[in-house]
Amino acid sequence: MGKKNFDYYIFVDYTEEFIGYHIIEREKIKDLIAKTSKIRHYKEVKHKKQYLKAIKRIFEKNDVANYFRAFKIKKIWQNLEIFADIIEFIKSYKHYLIFISIDDKHYSNFERLVKVVDSNNIFLIKEGNLRKDSIEFKLSLIIDNLLNLERTKNTK
Repeated sequence: MGKKNFDYYIFVDYTEEFIGYHIIEREKIKDLIAKTSKIRHYKEVKHKKQYLKAIKRIFEKNDVANYFRAFKIKKIWQNLEIFADIIEFIKSYKHYLIFISIDDKHYSNFERLVKVVDSNNIFLIKEGNLRKDSIEFKLSLIIDNLLNLERTKNTK
């Protein structure tokens, strides 16, 4: 991928029931990574219930949502709304370098959408291709955990 200084980072992920995204400005990444350093991929966690409680406290204590330029979680069948939001963002910020990580399942459809808009300033990557322990991987864990918090909140 090379070491590019992207202006914005967009991460799109989904669970069985939800899809969501967050957009982060380059200037806020270092601080956000420091405040969320304890998060891991939800699938790797042994004691899931306790982990989610701890993550919720970390997110609330550090006011993680304030680091996002934009953030949204919807039901999985509302994925078009999520994609439309991101396409609008790309069109509005067409002169900026934008990094987009999208879950592997939605990659091909989203790639076609991005090509329609203009992909000269976009770097699109499958979530599964993110290098483990990279900054991008760590940022992708945030939406992964937020989706799992939403999923468990709605199963109670």
